[in-house]
Amino acid sequence: MKILVTGGAGFIASHIADALVNEGHNVFIVDNLSTGFRRNINPKAAFIEADIRDEALKAVFEKENFDVVIHHAAQMDVRRSVADPSYDANVNILGTINLLQNCVRTKVKKFMFASTGGAVYGDQKYFPADENHPTNPLSPYGISKLSVEKYLFFYKAQYDLNYTILRYANIYGPRQNPFGEAGVVAIFSTRLLHGEQPVINGTGEQTRDYVYVGDVVKANLLALNDTRSDIYNIGTAKETNVNEIFNLLNSIIGNGQHEKHGPPAAGEQMRSVITSDKLYKTFNWKPSTTLREGLENTVSFFSERLKVKS
Repeated sequence: MKILVTGGAGFIASHIADALVNEGHNVFIVDNLSTGFRRNINPKAAFIEADIRDEALKAVFEKENFDVVIHHAAQMDVRRSVADPSYDANVNILGTINLLQNCVRTKVKKFMFASTGGAVYGDQKYFPADENHPTNPLSPYGISKLSVEKYLFFYKAQYDLNYTILRYANIYGPRQNPFGEAGVVAIFSTRLLHGEQPVINGTGEQTRDYVYVGDVVKANLLALNDTRSDIYNIGTAKETNVNEIFNLLNSIIGNGQHEKHGPPAAGEQMRSVITSDKLYKTFNWKPSTTLREGLENTVSFFSERLKVKS
């Protein structure tokens, strides 16, 4: 198939693009390189440096006639979304609508969307959350992701554009950006490898559902041919707190740092965990990488990058 991957120079989507290329698909990547990196782009994929809001994408869609669009490009900084909700909506909502209009006009068969399992559910009513959990996002970022989900329902009803929505838990692994406000695994890994002291926000008892990027890639491949137009969580149903992440990474890297706690992050969600039972029942998918294995792979990646730079 001819597949367009937006955000394909970024963390998760670059791994997906690699897997699609390996499976023999004709892969195109659109990325404006605002947070992605050229080094992440698969050399066998066609690269188009563009923003998802660009009018120029119209010509790209008309020329290539994609079968599938896998959409990961986004403004993904929760704090920035709070500080500048207009920008967040402009990128995440209007940018996606631009893609969807091009999909409809060029008869794209399927649209796959990377949503968020933590931000769309907000403060959870029960644990782990399934796809029927109330959606009460507490940030403009979460609102924008949920808005796109609603638009996809509209585009299916109005134009019969098939979709798959994947609500991600906290994804970690090689290529994650260690310089943003999210991605505690990447941040802690790089600081520990540099011999620096990571600072844990608050008590460190806040929990997340950590999923290795390789398992996320497998879920995307399984959903590629799904024609049901549905929503699936991608998580492990296991809560891990930040202190545990720090101590696991500290033991893997082995430089004997002690926990150091700072002030809590304002408005930080204390617990977030989702179940992938629906994905398992539909595609027989379940995470196969243990947390320690995934952390070891991630540390190895950042360690090799550190050697290259030294």
